Amino acid sequence: MHRRSLPLSALRAFEAAARLGSFKAAAEELAVTPTAVSHQIRGLEQQLGAPLFTRQVRRVVLTEPGMQLYPVLRDGFDAFQAALERLAQARQRPQVVISATNAFTARWLLPRMSDFRAQLPGIDLQLQASDEPADLRSSAVDIAIRYGRGPYPGLSVEALFTDHFAPVANPRLGVRSAEDLTRWPLIYFAWRRPRPENPTWERWFAEAGLREQAPAGALRFSDEGHAIQAAIAGQGIALVSQALVAEELACGNLHQPFGPGIAGHTYHLAVSDERAPSPSTRAVMAWLRSQATS
Repeated sequence: MHRRSLPLSALRAFEAAARLGSFKAAAEELAVTPTAVSHQIRGLEQQLGAPLFTRQVRRVVLTEPGMQLYPVLRDGFDAFQAALERLAQARQRPQVVISATNAFTARWLLPRMSDFRAQLPGIDLQLQASDEPADLRSSAVDIAIRYGRGPYPGLSVEALFTDHFAPVANPRLGVRSAEDLTRWPLIYFAWRRPRPENPTWERWFAEAGLREQAPAGALRFSDEGHAIQAAIAGQGIALVSQALVAEELACGNLHQPFGPGIAGHTYHLAVSDERAPSPSTRAVMAWLRSQATS
């Protein structure tokens, strides 16, 4: 018997009648007539070539073939019910969607997910990583992390924290002072919007009172996260966000051998000003604030 030809209605009628011991009770549970139940089970018996019930007055009793079939169907229907209930419960759990840049998502949000689960176990978090700003007027995104100076029209915005940039390198390169900048390639990444206040190597050299030079060459990336990975791999010296490499600095994969550090932009917590945040969204916002100050 092929799966596509399984008599599902008849099997459901049989399982109910076997469990309840009555065609009438099975019909009431299935919202059909006792005649319909009897007809479905008779058709199943004909298909199997064996009686499944002994019909008695006001009750039915399973035959040997019926006793073989019933536990298989009972366990199967129980499994169906349990799976459907789990899916329904999962959909009932509140979900909050955060949009942030690729680098911020990978290097600031992801390392904090264990703390999130410990603090807010009843909320499912969806991280939407993109360097393109999300449209918060859509209900698809609840919270956005915006990086820059603004303004952000149509959004309710609060400062989360201000970033700082400094040179970092893999400790095995032996970088100790600004003089070592000539020994290794400088790692650059492209800013999405070129602005004089962006924390670039050009600005760093100016604030350090040094002439910008890269006699050992340069590595250039379009993505900040890739620049960080190159520094971790020992490919050169990178000027990157201290917030985004905090974990690597703490575990010794990177070190920040000298200054100065220069101010970056501000990370902002943003929600749409057209709809009030849900209780779950407010709870996630509070968690983000606590992480920014810890």
